[in-house]
Amino acid sequence: MRPLYFDHNATTPVAPRVFATMRPLFESHFGNPGSAHIWGLQAKKAVDAARARVAALIGAAPEEIVFTGCATESNNTVLFGHFPDRSGHLAVSAVEHPSVLAPARALSAAGVTVSVIPARPDGVVSPSDAADRILPQTRLVSVMLANNETGVIQPVADIAALAHAAGAGMHVDASQAVGKIPVNVDALGADFLTIAGHKLYAPKGVGALYVRKGMELPPLLLGGGQEGGLRSGTENVALIAGLGEACAMAAEDVAREAARQEQIRDAVEAGLLGLGYDAMLHGEGASRLPNTTFLGFAGFRAVDILSECVTEDIGCGAGAACHGADTSISPVLAAMGVDRTFAEGTIRLSLGRSTTLGDGMELVERLGGILRRLSR
Repeated sequence: MRPLYFDHNATTPVAPRVFATMRPLFESHFGNPGSAHIWGLQAKKAVDAARARVAALIGAAPEEIVFTGCATESNNTVLFGHFPDRSGHLAVSAVEHPSVLAPARALSAAGVTVSVIPARPDGVVSPSDAADRILPQTRLVSVMLANNETGVIQPVADIAALAHAAGAGMHVDASQAVGKIPVNVDALGADFLTIAGHKLYAPKGVGALYVRKGMELPPLLLGGGQEGGLRSGTENVALIAGLGEACAMAAEDVAREAARQEQIRDAVEAGLLGLGYDAMLHGEGASRLPNTTFLGFAGFRAVDILSECVTEDIGCGAGAACHGADTSISPVLAAMGVDRTFAEGTIRLSLGRSTTLGDGMELVERLGGILRRLSR
């Protein structure tokens, strides 16, 4: 039985051309980019090229890109950086990644006033709800571009316009979107935008933060003043180069690949919904990432489905965090008001560049068998 990997929203494999770009930087071009000799200049050239490639993918200038260790670091840098005095007002959506919601809770406990923008039942954060929670004293609004569980794409540009009208900055966590759909910082109205390398076929351990020219942040890490003083520490040259190559790869075919994956996703969803079980497609009717399916089966538990998936060599994720006999519903589904019957049986399937229609149809067949066994 061949493995079927449908968990690309959790992480992607490193693309062969990305690995090929990185390899010399581990071996012959291993210098410190802060050194003036040939080894250092080779490393600096690699970092500069990667910065230009990341910037080109999102319509930014190279000097607006700051390399970080991960998306979590980027998100923390923006949120904590806006409230150094631990006062003022922050607005975040209810369906943000924990790397935004956890800093928001920490800021709230320290004295910052935090407003949570609710999500509709389809997972969309509406601009009208955002308008009610963006105040004259708001310093920052943080709304993700695409949700990591539902795949729902948010109306970020409309919310950014409201933020700017109030004099607030707009932060967009685009970790799940960059490389999957076209992303342009000007079209979105983003002042800050987060990128995660391992979501678009670069390695784990590297990310990027877009900081619009003229916007200021205090450094999260102090030291040698790398990355324009915002992120000190010797650059992880090989991984940065890998991220740059992954962005170049995405720039070549992101729209075409999105259309290809969407066709497979739609076929998979039709197949699963046609199995005859009481099922709910979360985010149905909303604009979604072309690779993501978040589907709840009434009368089942995600932990049981995933346990069977392990034996079937299927890689996918859950919409509920299961701990022994206790099943806690995904905070995203809770924010959407999804009935617990469906929430407890929710699984996430996320396609990638290597996924074929044949893979999708075989997945439907295997999941159908799993549900039949569990039904008995």
